[in-house]
Amino acid sequence: MKLLNVGFGNVVVASRVVAIVSPSSAPIKRLKDSAQKQGKLIDATQGRRTRAIIVTDSDHIVLSGVQAETVAQRLGETVGDPEKDN
Repeated sequence: MKLLNVGFGNVVVASRVVAIVSPSSAPIKRLKDSAQKQGKLIDATQGRRTRAIIVTDSDHIVLSGVQAETVAQRLGETVGDPEKDN
C-alpha cells in the first residue's frame, strides 16, 4: 500500500486517488459542498487555504493546502516507482 503525502503530515492511499483538481472552478466548489453535506469531506489543510482537491474512489473529497501540481507530481513519483512497495 503506497501512501500519498497531501501536505502537513497528512497522507492518502495512492491507489484510491481518482483525481487531483484545482479548487477554483464552480463545479468543483459544488462537488466540495455536496461532499460536506454527505459527510464525505476531509479537511487536510491544517487551517491553511485550500490549494488542491483530491477525489477518491469512495467519493470522499480531501482538501489539501499544497498546490495541485505538487500533489500530482508526488502521486506520479509514488505510483511510478516499482521499488517502493511499502
